[in-house]
Amino acid sequence: MSLKSTPIKSIAISWPIPRFRFPSIRLSTLTLYVMGLLVAGLMLLTPLYLLIRTAGAGEAALNLLIKTSTLQALGRTVWLSLAVTVASAALALPLAWLTVCTDLPGRKLWAVAAALPLVLPSYVAAFLFVSTLGPKGLVQQWLYPLTGIERLPNMYGFVGAFYVLTLMSYPLTLLSVRAAWQRMDPSLVEAARSLGLSPWQAFWRVTLPHLRPALVAGSLLVSLYVVRDFGAVTLLRYTTFTRLIYLQYQSFSDRSLAAALSLVLILLTAALLFLDWRTRGKAQYSRRSVGTARQARLVRLGWWRWPALAFVSLVVLLGLVLPASGLMYWLMRGLSQGEQITPLWRASTHSVTVSLAAAFLTVAAALPVAILSIRKKGLVSQWIERITYTGYALPGLVIALALIFFGAQYARPLYQTLPMLLVAYLILFIPQAVGATRTSMLQLPRSLEEAGRSLGHSSTGVFRRITLPLVKPGVLAGGALVFLTCMKELPTTLLLSPTGYPTLATTVWSSISEVFFARAAAPSLLLIILSSVPLAILTLREK
Repeated sequence: MSLKSTPIKSIAISWPIPRFRFPSIRLSTLTLYVMGLLVAGLMLLTPLYLLIRTAGAGEAALNLLIKTSTLQALGRTVWLSLAVTVASAALALPLAWLTVCTDLPGRKLWAVAAALPLVLPSYVAAFLFVSTLGPKGLVQQWLYPLTGIERLPNMYGFVGAFYVLTLMSYPLTLLSVRAAWQRMDPSLVEAARSLGLSPWQAFWRVTLPHLRPALVAGSLLVSLYVVRDFGAVTLLRYTTFTRLIYLQYQSFSDRSLAAALSLVLILLTAALLFLDWRTRGKAQYSRRSVGTARQARLVRLGWWRWPALAFVSLVVLLGLVLPASGLMYWLMRGLSQGEQITPLWRASTHSVTVSLAAAFLTVAAALPVAILSIRKKGLVSQWIERITYTGYALPGLVIALALIFFGAQYARPLYQTLPMLLVAYLILFIPQAVGATRTSMLQLPRSLEEAGRSLGHSSTGVFRRITLPLVKPGVLAGGALVFLTCMKELPTTLLLSPTGYPTLATTVWSSISEVFFARAAAPSLLLIILSSVPLAILTLREK
């Protein structure tokens, strides 16, 4: 009898094993948050340093802050910032309208020329102003044989600082308002006109409210530019808070007091940022209709084109032609008198190299912040983005002081090295890169990235093949702005440049401070030429 073995079927018994569920988070998202938090921590380094040094100063810091001279410097800073901001807006609005909405002859050429004063450093404009319109300047020398005038009125102080800073900073508002006017839907104004509104009524009730965010943003940049300025107010002998901080630092008595003054300046700038935030409102300015945006019909100026040309020509003459002519005059005069012009190849190479490196580093740091603010909206990402904008509240002089302290105490190998200078540039100018990149991210539909993932691409592949190519215009614009501002940045470069590492900015400043105007002309002209290239590209990029 044969016994057949009957297979026994196995019975699977599943026991409920408790397991801890980790929150599902993509590695790419984790990387973005880590990079964003690193950037935010870097931005908070300077305010933390200022708080520590101010607390260490104790009662001496409080006595300095309540001194009459300190309060007067604060009042002068606020007054100069307010006056220059209002004057810049008054120049920028008509210039933007004439170069965008009218048939002004050569309007694109005028748009570039009107924006070019931005490339002129304020300290260069100030020394040209002093050498030309000073009591014993070039104008007085030309007038003396004809009129016998031995001395012109004193133009130092508020008048000179207001004139120079207005002509150097109004392009910040102009560029912002021009871009907003180009993006504005012309059907809004046409609808207002069809309802019986006059051109002026349509401007005040339709156009100006839509330009308000751009006007406020540009005005904020101008006000912060004035608050942070060091070169012009120093040469024109107008004591603002930045100059007061520098004098306190140079005294070598107690640099904790300089930190206390810097903290007040940051609080002032934070107040400006809060005011900007309060004026933004919740209105929507984006275009929601489907279709291709069309260009508005140009306004025919008729015989008004001649006053318009006179106005634009006068602004360009004062802001661009006269400074460039002054530089050429001092250069030719120096050459004719045998002035030895220092070779500029080394200084220009250093300026371009460090500015390009800073632009690349800043854009790389701004990318994760911009992506987090748009694609990963939440409390953490919002705070990371807002913290990066504290760079507006940190003058170059203050950042340099903080990094000098950090390098001397905790990172001696980095003290007065190029990496530390690049970190300072990143802290100063990352808001420009974040703003430009974030604007491009806002215009990128999320559906394109989702379609890439549905086709099997990883998050890195979608970023490399879809996101980065589409946001490239904003990234390049931010990089160009960072390059431009790094080229002419003075206080940070003066204090943090490695020993024996001249740049065009430091070369110009050393010549001006020693009253060698002819020697300063050549590096100033080269600095303007090298800085004009990215600005001209930005201005001519029209939607």
